Amino acid sequence: DANRDFHLCFEIILAVSIVSFLIGFPANLLALFAFSSKIHSKPHPTDILLLNLAVSDLLFLIILPLKMHEAASGMVWTLPNFMCSITEFLFFSSIHTSTLLLTAVSVVRYVAVVHPVSYHRLQKPMYMVVIAIVIWLTSVAHCSIVFITQHHPSRNNSHVCFADFTEEQLRVLLPVRLEIFFLLSLIPLLICFYCYTHCIVVLYSHPRISSQKKQRAIGMALGTLAVFLVCVLPYSFSHLWGYAQGVSPSWRDYALLLCTLNTCIDPIISYFSSSAFRCTSRRLILRRAVQVVPDQQSSATQPSMKFTVTPV
Repeated sequence: DANRDFHLCFEIILAVSIVSFLIGFPANLLALFAFSSKIHSKPHPTDILLLNLAVSDLLFLIILPLKMHEAASGMVWTLPNFMCSITEFLFFSSIHTSTLLLTAVSVVRYVAVVHPVSYHRLQKPMYMVVIAIVIWLTSVAHCSIVFITQHHPSRNNSHVCFADFTEEQLRVLLPVRLEIFFLLSLIPLLICFYCYTHCIVVLYSHPRISSQKKQRAIGMALGTLAVFLVCVLPYSFSHLWGYAQGVSPSWRDYALLLCTLNTCIDPIISYFSSSAFRCTSRRLILRRAVQVVPDQQSSATQPSMKFTVTPV
């Protein structure tokens, strides 16, 4: 019956949240330490973005115990109301920040693989710092709708957190969710798909890259796309579905569980994909640089150009 389904819902939410916290928190701490060490020595563009990804996932995991407490209380919010707003704001901001950071990483790797010389010329850490700041501000600005909705005058249930919305609340919330679907979900997904598919085509067509390194890089590209589709797309689709139906979908909580599990996968993807693309892009940059040097040396009016091989 409905009561049994409700209990099953919050028991699943609690179980998945506990597993994600126990695995994801130490894994992201390790990723944070690893990328922090690399940035202090000689930062590369993706290192800065992946460091921010680790911070975003850790922020998500830090507030996850409050979501566990909510699930253990039968989805009744027993903590102060202001903590509900802060929890949901950080919860959703971290999800969208992680999505945009993964998209930025895909663009950087696309440039490194498809346009390696251009990538080498634009290798300034400050560019990635600015991109990371813009991503954080974009997520925070959109997710501020949590405060507006949660403290809307028409709110009629103080025992739930960011749920059981009134019609007035939905009129404010659903259009913003629709914008979030297109701007922070669908467009990033299309960008990731375009970048990684082109990376795969370029890597596959280069015979000088060993098959082992080629398969590793392609595998990581496909793995990243798969994680994006499985963990992010269902939650994002709930925005579109909710707007079309005029409600906040009841299955949305299950879709959010996939985003929770994603915090366990991100550190693995970050580590392996970083090293995989590092190996292949190094060869691509070297090959393109070798082609450019003779062309420049053959011209009497142009100075020779030499490039240092730098990993992604």
